[in-house]
Amino acid sequence: MSGAHISRRQLWSLVALTLMWGTNWPMMKYSLRELSPLYFRALTMSFGALWLFAFYRMKGVRMWPQGREWRSVATLGLPNVLGWHTMAILGVKELASGRAAILGFTMPIWTVLLGVLLFKEQLTRRVSFAAAAVALAIGLLTFNELTALSGRPLGILWMEGAALSWAIGTLMMRRAHLTIPMETLTVWMLILASVCLWVFAAALEPWPTWQFSTPMWGSLAYGALINYGFAQIIWFGLARHLPPSTSAMSIMAVPLVGTISATALIGERPTWQDFAAMLCVMGAIAAVLLPPRKRATTAIT
Repeated sequence: MSGAHISRRQLWSLVALTLMWGTNWPMMKYSLRELSPLYFRALTMSFGALWLFAFYRMKGVRMWPQGREWRSVATLGLPNVLGWHTMAILGVKELASGRAAILGFTMPIWTVLLGVLLFKEQLTRRVSFAAAAVALAIGLLTFNELTALSGRPLGILWMEGAALSWAIGTLMMRRAHLTIPMETLTVWMLILASVCLWVFAAALEPWPTWQFSTPMWGSLAYGALINYGFAQIIWFGLARHLPPSTSAMSIMAVPLVGTISATALIGERPTWQDFAAMLCVMGAIAAVLLPPRKRATTAIT
């Protein structure tokens, strides 16, 4: 298959993936009504990782790292999984879920800016525009949180810390010389991060009662089986073949889906600042991820 083409099956898979990722944000917020954030993250990540391990082992993927590959699991898992997922769930606890999604997906812009700062990558007009757009988005949401009676500006710090952690992990991943299958790397990063989260939760949060409502059990199942399970499987199936522009469009759509689904699922009401910030972030992602226009167009076969 040409890198410039995407099949209908891939297109529908990408739509499903975007909906899964976007809807996960209000689902997390719903779960935090009955379970503390670190225990929620530890529980869903653990079961999701075990589910993935079993699935890929049945598919014949080499599932046990060897020798120095364990070092890659630990060093790459720290920012990409433990840092991102821990700070993101703490941010969701403090903020509206749609707002948290908008801030979390500033990651691509931080990745590019850190590349410019740390690795002397080129500072283009597009990157400058993206930086200004993200600064405006963060400013809009920060001002809203500071002026609201129930504002939670700490949540913005958590989410931007999460986005920065993910960005650092992305840069590390790009420069890593890996011999381990990506599926195996991801599963073991999730397993080790979940162990750390169980320890953090036991030290910092009260032990849950484990007596949840039926919708709560459904939300937990969504986090484990859909967010950490099916979404990961779909992504691995697509990532090797998708054109970069198609991946970018999916990433751009996640904050939009998160904001809209939060209204339907948990009754959040976005403000004009949320929509303005979302447009800024989507524009910034487009600036840094979408390639320059070419005469040839992407075909759907």
